[in-house]
Amino acid sequence: MAYSAAIFDMDGTILNTLEDLWSSVNYALELHGMPKKSHEETRRNLGNGMEFLIGHSVPAHTPESLTQQILAEFKAYYADHCAQATAPYPGIYELLDALHAQNIRCAVVSNKGDFAVQELVKQYFPGRFDIAVGERESVRRKPAPDMVQAALKSFGLTPADCVYIGDSEVDIDTAHNTGCDCIVVGWGLRDHDFLLEHGAPRIVNDTTALLQTILS
Repeated sequence: MAYSAAIFDMDGTILNTLEDLWSSVNYALELHGMPKKSHEETRRNLGNGMEFLIGHSVPAHTPESLTQQILAEFKAYYADHCAQATAPYPGIYELLDALHAQNIRCAVVSNKGDFAVQELVKQYFPGRFDIAVGERESVRRKPAPDMVQAALKSFGLTPADCVYIGDSEVDIDTAHNTGCDCIVVGWGLRDHDFLLEHGAPRIVNDTTALLQTILS
């Protein structure tokens, strides 16, 4: 079918953000003498929002008040360092430009804090996204459908008019909960077998295949 909108996840889908998130997590942990996390541990903890990320990075039985303090310190540090090593995945610019050339509107929705989503879209994708929605109090995190619904409302479209593109089980569930088609990218934060086990309907491994799948 022909889609009127393509709605993208951010981390692991359009941007490789792992390095900056990893270093920001470890900065906050080191402030309190806590063990650092590996890249792999951080990768596994991504996708469910910043509170989940920090809650699963601090040692077990860390008091909630301290966890919240570390979360605040992480957010403050990440706000200033979210674009140190982050970069778009190969072919993303060309993909977005090709979609716009076909009059397909583009949005990004992310469980990352809205402050970081807006900054990263401004820095890396000026003029390439019609709307960007990050984690904030008025919108539930994915896999709740709220973020995608906010984008659709802005576009005046229904779930049947859009395709959702992500890289994780959270994104698969988000598309299901919203009632829209889903394409999963294979270059992100989860491996191929994991995605299949979690119900990925279609997996693509490069942006050329992704464009073809969207347009088909």
